[in-house]
Amino acid sequence: MDPLFQGDDRNKIMKILIIGSGGREHALGWKIKQSPLVSKIYFAPGNPGTKEIGENVPIEVTDIKKLVNFAKNKKIDLTVVGPETPLVLGIVDIFKKEKMKIFGPSKKASQIEGSKTFSKQLMKKYKIPTAQYDIFHNFSAAKDYLQKTKYPLVIKADGLCMGKGVAVCKNKKEAEKFLEELMIDKTFGESAKKIIIEECLYGQEVSFMVITDGKNFLSLLPSQDHKRLIDNNQGPNTGGMGAYTPVPFVDKKLLKQIEKEIVAPTIRAMAKEGCLYQGVLYPGLILTKDGPKVLEYNCRFGDPETEALMMSLESDLVEIILAQQKNKLKNKKLVFKKGFSVGIVLASSGYPEKYKKGDQIHGLDKIDDKDVQIFHAGTKKVDKKIVSYGGRVLLVVAHGVTLDETIKKAYQFIGKKNIYFKGMQYRHDIGKNGLIFGSNYD
Repeated sequence: MDPLFQGDDRNKIMKILIIGSGGREHALGWKIKQSPLVSKIYFAPGNPGTKEIGENVPIEVTDIKKLVNFAKNKKIDLTVVGPETPLVLGIVDIFKKEKMKIFGPSKKASQIEGSKTFSKQLMKKYKIPTAQYDIFHNFSAAKDYLQKTKYPLVIKADGLCMGKGVAVCKNKKEAEKFLEELMIDKTFGESAKKIIIEECLYGQEVSFMVITDGKNFLSLLPSQDHKRLIDNNQGPNTGGMGAYTPVPFVDKKLLKQIEKEIVAPTIRAMAKEGCLYQGVLYPGLILTKDGPKVLEYNCRFGDPETEALMMSLESDLVEIILAQQKNKLKNKKLVFKKGFSVGIVLASSGYPEKYKKGDQIHGLDKIDDKDVQIFHAGTKKVDKKIVSYGGRVLLVVAHGVTLDETIKKAYQFIGKKNIYFKGMQYRHDIGKNGLIFGSNYD
């Protein structure tokens, strides 16, 4: 028997609480349910998909007091936090104060996502590769800067904006318009009290997540998100329209470089700054001609990358998290299935702006392949029917041997004769970059 679990967790049938209501939380629950250590999963608040694998509890992710009381009353053995907002609000500190196990970084450590100025200054201080930048606290100073700088450039709100408080501006006109949205119109409220203007970097973007106990870490497979709404990276930014894993052009050499030059220095830097980082660290990277650089950090599992990653993960996720809780990741390793996983987001009409709700979803019962899963992201049950209820509604995720085969497998279940709802929009090129650029890095 693994000594890590002797006397407590190995022989205990565990009750798990997963906080969140999207596709990421559905996928985490789907994977966690496969662990022999788990007897019951609760989701707060969950969705119609999570209800099939556990019990939904009507508590919002920001109602930390209610979440603590629920976990106490139900004697929850482990809480897993999906979204960033409760982490930034300090849910981990509050649970730990009550001597309850929870997976995620502290409030102080979550600043790495909660404040882009914090993360940029951290990277500058510890020489972690990132774009050149300037920080602005008022509109007039930022606008003056736009008159004399080079284009294209990137403007980012400092705080949390659900992945949408960033714009690549090709010229001064675009930059001034976005700046006004952030600082005058206050589209994202207090999140844009400070803004960052940085150089535009070029290259393929890659999501790289690790599970860390504050010292050691285990790397998940590299994945690639697709942020823009329309094929060929056109249209507005979204929360993510699909992902695939692994990324063929991130070879073992590049993977080691990312771990050595970005992941390990970040974990060390956070410890030195008094922000011991424990949980999922997720740097969003860009592979430039000068090597990998950090675009931004996230303090949790990515969405939609997690849905694809959970399809590829062979290891028992609960065992890994328990090892992380005990600072014993050093002797653990993550095992993945051979092949690829591809996830395609089906979004509502109008997304990412004002989107339509209430359209009946057809074909959810038509999946007859064990290597294809449907994860609910924004759905609701109304009169025994499942309807659209969010911007990103569903994810169709397939696993296969080759990337080409897996892409085809995922797309074959989407359309009027399969999974469909009125006004449904989705990208047709998820995984295409892996096919085009994969051979360049052999």
